[in-house]
Amino acid sequence: MRSRWSSLLFPGACPCGRRAEALCPSCAALVRPAPRLPIPPGVDSWWAPFAYDGPVRELLARFKYANRRSARDWLAEAMETALGAIPVDVVTWVPTTLEHRRARGFDQAELLARAVAHRCGFPVRAELTRADGRHQTGLSRSERLVGPTFTLVVPHSLAGRRVLVVDDVSTSGATLSAAARVVRAGGASWVGALTAARTPRPGGSAPRSGRTARSVADSPAVYSPRGSASP
Repeated sequence: MRSRWSSLLFPGACPCGRRAEALCPSCAALVRPAPRLPIPPGVDSWWAPFAYDGPVRELLARFKYANRRSARDWLAEAMETALGAIPVDVVTWVPTTLEHRRARGFDQAELLARAVAHRCGFPVRAELTRADGRHQTGLSRSERLVGPTFTLVVPHSLAGRRVLVVDDVSTSGATLSAAARVVRAGGASWVGALTAARTPRPGGSAPRSGRTARSVADSPAVYSPRGSASP
């Protein structure tokens, strides 16, 4: 608990309390790559650099609830690396609930989307609105599978476009799937998903069949964000 509060109060601190822009070398060594999970229905490809546990979970909390720029930049760099050289016409994001946006003063998915788009040189704009106040945090798995309801900001505005949808974390994939269905209904020819992290399955079991999403671990290169390098 002390490490979480220290990271929230001191933006230059690693979640463990050591001085670092994002993660100290010791915590960076504990980071796990995203697990292989089935690609959500409606999504063509899904990338994520990290598993949602350990230091990354703490770092995301620091970003999500306190908008620490160092955490955002570190995550965006990792997401850019995971994505690789993929052609994209427009980047958008999974909007949070209006309640959360008002409480925090920002939308963490939007900040990540804009940071990733800037790094990659892609256009970015709001394409989705959340049609209800339902949010996924705290829901059971069966409730999560229903997914939230989205609508397009401008109907039929994505004809023939390759659209990348960004979010911070995905657990069941239902939210990404719900967003992808709406984007595809708007005319998109391809819908990719990019999240900072994926929640591991209980017990760490891998999917038995079907398409699986990609992580940094799928590449022969070992990912080491600049913010975690030793001084």
